[in-house]
Amino acid sequence: MKKLENPILMATIGAAQGLRGEVRVRSFTADPIALGDYGHLYSEDGRDFEILEIREAKTVVIVRFRGINDRNAAEALNGLELFVERDNLPDDELDEDEFYYADLEGLEAVDAEGKSYGTVSAVFDFGAGDLLELKGPGRRPTLIPFSETAVLEIDLEAGKILIDPDAAGLIEDPNDRDPTAAARRQPRPRRDGGKGE
Repeated sequence: MKKLENPILMATIGAAQGLRGEVRVRSFTADPIALGDYGHLYSEDGRDFEILEIREAKTVVIVRFRGINDRNAAEALNGLELFVERDNLPDDELDEDEFYYADLEGLEAVDAEGKSYGTVSAVFDFGAGDLLELKGPGRRPTLIPFSETAVLEIDLEAGKILIDPDAAGLIEDPNDRDPTAAARRQPRPRRDGGKGE
């Protein structure tokens, strides 16, 4: 079993497919079939997975791993996340404005005045666009959109991302406050019309 030093999530295994040990896999690579180009994949507990066959389906790839030969073994893998070592990812194939999401983790989010809003702790994709999670000391984790309007610049060498806190939803607009909150703070009239009994 191998323990990765800097693991990068590449795929998540889903349901079994057929009877020969194949599984449905959600690949996080730009080209889903390219999952087979990174060599062996590893689970978080260090198990090694070698892809023998891979083919595309509608929204996933169908994979057969070495040693997974029947449906029972395939079903036991459901939900397992697969990783590679960060060093196995090719940096020379990236364009100047491209990067791996894993490289964003740990970057400090600052505005134009240098005010820090925490560091990027994770990147999420819930289907409606990517989100960055920011965490800072004494702050609750916050999600901001990973868009060109919210994230203005990424400087991997400086370890920072420049954000527009307004576009990122980090500045509360007083006009957006709950109007019922102010009403709840107002004193309530007495039932006796203010006259004591």
